[in-house]
Amino acid sequence: MQYSKIHKGKFISRPNRFIAHVELDGRIEACHVKNTGRLKELLTPGAVVYLEDSENPGRKTKYDLIAVEKGRLLVNMDSQAPNQAVKKWLKAGGLYPEPRRICPEYRYGDSKIDFYIEDESRRALIEVKGVTLERDGVAAFPDALTVRGIKHIRHLIQSLKDGYEAYVIFVIQFKPVKYFIPNDLTHPAFGQALRDAYCAGVNILAYDCRVEPDRMELDERVEVKL
Repeated sequence: MQYSKIHKGKFISRPNRFIAHVELDGRIEACHVKNTGRLKELLTPGAVVYLEDSENPGRKTKYDLIAVEKGRLLVNMDSQAPNQAVKKWLKAGGLYPEPRRICPEYRYGDSKIDFYIEDESRRALIEVKGVTLERDGVAAFPDALTVRGIKHIRHLIQSLKDGYEAYVIFVIQFKPVKYFIPNDLTHPAFGQALRDAYCAGVNILAYDCRVEPDRMELDERVEVKL
């Protein structure tokens, strides 16, 4: 994921899920937050944040808030970036060395799964989850209740019976990280669904990312502890 026209600012407040007030060059700007999650551990008053100029004069907000500094970590918080990073990885042969077809937002049952991929002999469904929550070097998901996330995992389990391979890929939007865990404290039902999926044969993967203010890309595989 590549960004352009990046500006450095200071987070002031978040009056709702979609808007953040940021101090930029001595003035307060209302910016679009490209992530509807809680993000309370990241968006703290005074935190250094990075904005992308939308270059769209018709928008109500001129800037998008895409990254934040948390201590020594630079965390990308753009909820669209994980899918973009995985798509690039899939095209480069990250999962199947010679993919023949890659379809985003693939309809399966009454859900849209993030990716369908096939090669000459295999086919798979892939659900992507962006991870921004970090505690003592450990990455965790989710940071809020996600009924939709459980529904998608159940569909992946069903897809195994229909001859698909199935994957959940957790894209950790920072590094370094020790390992990844489901956040049972926030949503134990999601953690149980993930364990059920693993036992059923769904592949549970996690990758960290190289993050800079103007880019994010998938990097190294991270241990998953269920």
